[in-house]
Amino acid sequence: MIKIAVYGKGGIGKSTTVSNVAAALAEKGMTVMQIGCDPKADSTVNLRGGGAVPTVLELIKKKGEGLTLEEMVTSGFAGVLCAEAGGPAPGLGCAGRGIIAAMEKLKERRAFEIYQPDAVIYDVLGDVVCGGFSMPLREGIAEDVYLVTTSDFMSIYAANNICRGIRKYAATGDIRLSGVVYNGRSGRDAPEVAARFAQMVGTQVCGRIPMSPLVGQAELARQTVLERAPDSEVSQQFRALAHRMMEGGARCIPSPLSDEEVEELCRA
Repeated sequence: MIKIAVYGKGGIGKSTTVSNVAAALAEKGMTVMQIGCDPKADSTVNLRGGGAVPTVLELIKKKGEGLTLEEMVTSGFAGVLCAEAGGPAPGLGCAGRGIIAAMEKLKERRAFEIYQPDAVIYDVLGDVVCGGFSMPLREGIAEDVYLVTTSDFMSIYAANNICRGIRKYAATGDIRLSGVVYNGRSGRDAPEVAARFAQMVGTQVCGRIPMSPLVGQAELARQTVLERAPDSEVSQQFRALAHRMMEGGARCIPSPLSDEEVEELCRA
């Protein structure tokens, strides 16, 4: 079982990337599970055709020990198994607790033994790695981390902070940084900045998602790009990224940059 965690700045395109990669892997006949680790519970929405889905945290509160695995996991596009950790309302608690509770409950219900996924992908919120958001790193739940970034300063800054967290937990576990995914969605399309950042921390760019109106159109239709425009260039890029992830990335214990180095890099 390949265990992947995808991190990056909030709003950078993690869920779009993860959902399309999951769909691409499922197209190949793989059993894929996508676990959304965001209180907004919107990671899998485009795989499920839209609409709210009960989160694991909500189901725990409502069902308690009567909660079943089938209630926590739903089937989406191409058969991708979808779960949303959920979290408290803004200002009412630690969002990371939803991830911790969800992971514990999925383990208790033997989700991975029963579904036997070939790949599990965690879509993790977090501009910095802390609290429950670090659980895929510190508990060995994931082994390969991919960072989604644009060329903007705050995106690179967040990715660099996550590298610091990976380095910390890599010292006592198998977690590694396996690559950077460049998303060309920002106003400044400078893939060389992301490539240079990847090189400096010790890895490489393993995928480049071009800016395309098809992404927005698919999201409005509550679909993945692979479902809405399967023959498009952007769909092919998602398939290529999925293939590289399955082959294994440039795994490393990253060497984070100083804040001054990040600023200098982004000014170039």
